[in-house]
Amino acid sequence: MTLLKLGAAGVLGGVLVAAVAVPAVGGAGIVVRNVASTFTDLPPAPHEEPLSQVTRLLDKNGKQFAQFYEANRTTVPLSAVAPVMRQAIIAIEDSRFYEHAGLDIKGTLRAVITNTQAGGIKQGGSSLTQQLVKNILVESAETELERDRARAPNLSRKISELRYALAMEEKYSKAEILERYLNIAYFGAGAYGVEAAARRFFSTSAAKLTLGQAAALAGAVRTPYSTDPSIGKKQQGRLTERRDTVLDRMASLGMITQAAAKAAKRAPLGIKLRPEPGGCEGSAYPFFCLYVQRELLSNPVFGATKAERQRRMNRGGLILRTTLDPVAQRAAEQAISGRVNPEDTEVAAEAMVEPGTGRIRAMAASKKFGRNPGNKNNGPRTTYNLPADVAHGGGMGFQAGSTFKVFTLATALKEGWRFGQGFQTPGSFVPSEGYRDCSGRPVNAPGARILNASGEGTGGPHSLETGTWKSVNIFYMMLERKIGLCDVVRTAKSLGIVRADGAALREVPTFTLGVNEMDPVTVAGAFAALGARGRYCKPMAIVEIVDREGLRTSVPPTCEQALDREVADAVSHVLTGVFSKGTMRGQSIGRSAAGKTGTNNGYTSAWFAGYTPDLAAAVSVGDIRGSYRYPLQDVQIGQEYYGSVQGAALPGPIWVSSMISALEGTEATSFNRPNMTRFGGGFTPGLAEAEAAEKKKLEAERRKARGARADGSPRHHTEHAEHAGHARQARHPRHARNARSARSTRQGREPRVWRDRAAGHAQPRARHRRHH
Repeated sequence: MTLLKLGAAGVLGGVLVAAVAVPAVGGAGIVVRNVASTFTDLPPAPHEEPLSQVTRLLDKNGKQFAQFYEANRTTVPLSAVAPVMRQAIIAIEDSRFYEHAGLDIKGTLRAVITNTQAGGIKQGGSSLTQQLVKNILVESAETELERDRARAPNLSRKISELRYALAMEEKYSKAEILERYLNIAYFGAGAYGVEAAARRFFSTSAAKLTLGQAAALAGAVRTPYSTDPSIGKKQQGRLTERRDTVLDRMASLGMITQAAAKAAKRAPLGIKLRPEPGGCEGSAYPFFCLYVQRELLSNPVFGATKAERQRRMNRGGLILRTTLDPVAQRAAEQAISGRVNPEDTEVAAEAMVEPGTGRIRAMAASKKFGRNPGNKNNGPRTTYNLPADVAHGGGMGFQAGSTFKVFTLATALKEGWRFGQGFQTPGSFVPSEGYRDCSGRPVNAPGARILNASGEGTGGPHSLETGTWKSVNIFYMMLERKIGLCDVVRTAKSLGIVRADGAALREVPTFTLGVNEMDPVTVAGAFAALGARGRYCKPMAIVEIVDREGLRTSVPPTCEQALDREVADAVSHVLTGVFSKGTMRGQSIGRSAAGKTGTNNGYTSAWFAGYTPDLAAAVSVGDIRGSYRYPLQDVQIGQEYYGSVQGAALPGPIWVSSMISALEGTEATSFNRPNMTRFGGGFTPGLAEAEAAEKKKLEAERRKARGARADGSPRHHTEHAEHAGHARQARHPRHARNARSARSTRQGREPRVWRDRAAGHAQPRARHRRHH
């Protein structure tokens, strides 16, 4: 048989070893000497890239909730591998491991004879060291072509492998070689390394493997695909056969007794497959997971290029300790799921941020994360990170509405306005003059006509408080003009306000009415700064990174004093009145809280953002198909029918429920009292008289209503909402379906404009509109 034929049978290593042992005589001796020098003039041991390992995401309590990996592997020291596992792998793969120097001549020659007689490969002649070399070369390969070369059954590859094996034996001890082999080998079912295999096959650790389990894993290494227990019963049957072969081999070598081998063979295989999902779709908290993933891939701190960052995330074996609070997360999820169904095209999203640190405590949405069956655009799932901006996997966001009035309020107080100070407002308003953006360019809108929302009246006197509590559009448009549009924009920017799509903020007169599209994380971060007395901290999801060597790197918050503390206290003082005297009257979380509703023109979207000194949250609601084409009118969301959705009607109750649960067990913290010397003493001409007249009118209406009920007349109930007269109406679901049908008929078959990311579409930029 020629060398080439023997090479085809996988025995070239054995022939070369035999040649080394032949004395150098005549011409044949020259060949043998050349071959011998190949194995004496050794190269350095092969370069070893750090093994690909799993990157794990932990919540604030240290519990894992997601993982990323290119190969499911967790490296462990040899001391963390059960002795019986070490014996099993040596018995079946290289029983003379401790006797040879990387090249088992007897074992190779035995394989030569067996394979030659069989006409194919029946026994492996490679030592554990040779197998380790092959795995290292495959692991270090950058391309599929390089991997194929590392596996190629040819003479040059085999010679290179043998030489590297001898070099490895010179560089490392036997224990170090065995440890490296056990961590690099593929066992099947997606498990690389003995620790991942123990977890995947038997839901245990490498340190706790029993004799039978160890024998099964050792038997799987040679044929990891045909013995993959995750595929089915047939493969598990083959794995049982391989286990028994290993047990017999261990007994024949005297590693275990025949009785122990027989007992282990009688026992069932005992597979307890442990799921090892990778990526965010398999995570318990997919939206938060996606935020962390995008943060890793986009932040230069984690690598100079995106490819480098991707490689580090999938291969780096990092432990990422995050800010996720499972209590707050469950609170947000339950508050949303109790009011909005995943199948609804209207979507709710919420983010919770801790004041003073910027730590994101929760990110939740009404839809599940992932692709819909058949990759449909609309369904119970979405590939958008609904609580986040585009940079973190989100969509284009929804216009923030009247939540932006807070930035105008803060600017006015900063510039010397006082509580009680205000002015007369007309019934309509045209922003035809007095508005300049931050470049000094006039941005007036003489063609626009601003009206107060329903229930705000046709005009009259308003102060900072009443204008805020009633969310009066015209008052805030006029206030913005008095203090300067650019000043308001600068305040918003200092509190972290950026558009969800990453574009420049639209500096237009309706800026104070929330014309810019936002995401809940950004809005919650801005309101959290008010809860922290003006200290703005950029929302953050990662607090510590632990690398594969155990080196810990803390990620500190990025904070600045964006607003004077006393100004922030004054803002909070006004916003607490939203719950007691304003659009959220009648809704409470049982402790001091401040916030602002937001409802957009035409009911295209609705918001509520609020905070305590301990936690801030923002909730958005809109139609995922496109907020302008599908306004929140005549809709059934969850089990409720809404004639129209305002900030106090749906986002507000979600916020209230989630905050109550999230803060349960947290001692209530009060807001700082405002400096009345600085902010008290304001006056609005005619306001006292107007309030007295309004109170008298309300009392008359109540007397009339009581009299009507006493006469047996029908009782009319109106829920107080941001815009009175458009209160939520609970009806039979059939009415909602009829309303949807009527609306569809009116609108015709309009194209759906917010597609899943998989379809390559996104929500178009909003047109300039008036807002409530």
